[in-house]
Amino acid sequence: MTPRRQVIGGGRVVTPEEVLDPGWVVVRDGVIETVTAAPPQAGPEPVTDLAGGWLVPGYVDLHCHGGGGASYTDRDTEQLATAVAAHRRHGTTTTLASLVSGPVPELLAQISRLADLVDDGLLAGIHLEGPFLSADRCGAHDARALRPPDRATVARLLAAGRGGVRMVTLAPELEGATDAIRQLTDAGVIAAIGHTDADEAQIRSAVDAGATVATHLFNQMRPLHHREPGPIGVLLDDERVAVELICDLVLVHPTMVRIAAGYAGPDRTVLVTDAMAAAAHGDGSYLLGSLPVTVHRGRATVDESGALAASTLTMDAAVRNFVRDCRMTVPAAVAAASERPARLLGQPGGIGAIRPGAVSDLVVLDEDLRPQRVMRHGAWI
Repeated sequence: MTPRRQVIGGGRVVTPEEVLDPGWVVVRDGVIETVTAAPPQAGPEPVTDLAGGWLVPGYVDLHCHGGGGASYTDRDTEQLATAVAAHRRHGTTTTLASLVSGPVPELLAQISRLADLVDDGLLAGIHLEGPFLSADRCGAHDARALRPPDRATVARLLAAGRGGVRMVTLAPELEGATDAIRQLTDAGVIAAIGHTDADEAQIRSAVDAGATVATHLFNQMRPLHHREPGPIGVLLDDERVAVELICDLVLVHPTMVRIAAGYAGPDRTVLVTDAMAAAAHGDGSYLLGSLPVTVHRGRATVDESGALAASTLTMDAAVRNFVRDCRMTVPAAVAAASERPARLLGQPGGIGAIRPGAVSDLVVLDEDLRPQRVMRHGAWI
C-alpha cells in the first residue's frame, strides 16, 4: 500500500524556476504538497534520500511506437501494456502511443484497441503518424498505405479513438491537408507537420491553419538549404511551432540537435524517442507496422530499403545524450523531456514539472542521469 505522505530529498531537485541543491519534495496522496530548499520536519513517513543525485519530473513522450519487444500495433492487450511498462522503467510516466501508416480499416481497429488503454489511464493518448504522408519522404512507412486526407476519413479515425487521438502528423502539400489541419484543431487535436516534401509557402500555410508541432525535425523532410529554407527552416523559425528532436545520436547528429534546441529554446524544444519495439529489448528482427525491420547494435533499418526505421531510444538515454553529447543543461533537458510536452498535451502544472499541486510523477537519477527509481501518481514502480 502506498503511504499517504512521503519525503524525497537530499539532492538536486529540478523545478521550472531553479535547481534546488539540496532540495526536498513532500508527496501526499499522489500529489506534490511542498517543494523546499530545507528539509521538512521529521515525521513517521518514509524518506527517500537522493544521496546527491537528481530528482526530475516524469518524462512525457509524445512519439513512441513501442518498446520492450512489443509494438502499439499489436493485437494483444498484454503486449501493449508491456510497451508502456518498458518505457516507464526508463522514466517515461506519460506516453502517447504512435501508429505508423496502414490501411484505414487496420488503423481503425488499432485505434479502438489503444483507446481502451487511454480509458484505463495506461496511455495519455494516441498519435497517428500517417497515413497522410508524402510518398517521397515516407521513410519506414509503407508507401502503399499512404493517401491524402479527406474530412470523412479524418472523422472516422478520430471517432475510433473516442477522444483518445491527441495528435496527427501529416504532410501539408497533400490535397486536402489544410482543411484537415483545421478539422483537427477544431476537434482539439494537435496537428503536426512531418514526412513532408513541402516548400516554404506550403509549410507557412499549414502553420497559419493551426499546425503547432514539427514531427521529428530533420528526419524525412526536405533538407535545409540556404536559398530554400523548406520545412526545417520555416518550422524552426516559427515561434508558434514546437519542434520534436530524436536525440539518439543516430537519426540526428548531436551538432544539429544543439543548433535546433539552442535556437528553439526551452519553450519550443521537445525530446521524443520515436521508439520501436526494440527499445529496452535488444537487437533482432521486428515489424514496424507491416515492414520487416532489423536492429543491429541499436540501429534499426527496413530490410527491403535500408531506410532508418524509428529508433531504439528510451527517454532517459535521450536526456543523457542531450546533456552529455549535445552540451545542453539538465534544466533544458527536463524542459524538453517533461515540461514542454506536458504543455502541448494541455496539462501544464498537472504533469511534467516539480511544483506544489502537480501529480507526483518523479524520477530519481544518479549523477550520470541514470534512473534509480520511478514514481507514478505517488507510487514507486
